[in-house]
Amino acid sequence: MTKEPDVAEARKISPAVKLGLELGPVVAFFVAYLKLKGKTFTIGGTDYDGFILVTACFIPLLLICTGILWKLTGKLSKMQIMTAVLVVVFGGLSVWLNDERFFKMKPTLIYLIFGGLLGIGLLRGQSWLKLVMEEALPIQHEGWMILTRRLCFFFLGLAVLNEVIWRTQSTETWVYFKTFGLTAAIFLFFITQNKVFRDYGIEEDKDAPVEK
Repeated sequence: MTKEPDVAEARKISPAVKLGLELGPVVAFFVAYLKLKGKTFTIGGTDYDGFILVTACFIPLLLICTGILWKLTGKLSKMQIMTAVLVVVFGGLSVWLNDERFFKMKPTLIYLIFGGLLGIGLLRGQSWLKLVMEEALPIQHEGWMILTRRLCFFFLGLAVLNEVIWRTQSTETWVYFKTFGLTAAIFLFFITQNKVFRDYGIEEDKDAPVEK
């Protein structure tokens, strides 16, 4: 009898391809903005600046890359789905109303939602972060609670920071902040949690007998 191929194994893709599909649209947005900033385009009798035009192109590009990622892996995380929905809603509003403020609000709402959801889980004595990242980070329950609590406050802090940046700084400054600042902040956050991973990490016992 022929053994059926493992579906999860067949759906694995190259990390480079996955990273390219996830970050490609963001990089393209940044590069396109640098080329079109300060320019005005008249379409259908209405003037649009470069930021609005780049946003209009970013929406379908993100959806296409997200669709390819889903096709290749067979699944999307809740974060990816939520991000795509908010990009369509807030990016669409910015283009439709010719008002860049809506798109700038998107990170604020994303981080408020993520921080709020983690907070609700904590009030219930649960780590909803564990449900999403347990396979990638095998740590004990106490570690998950500490990490979730810190990430909750971190997300809420990013929401506040995004509001301050886009309301007080230039569009170009905000684009740099969104492209590099937010990404670097999240990366540094997990780097600084090394002590939690070390103290509460669960090591697989390679010498444990295999159950029959």
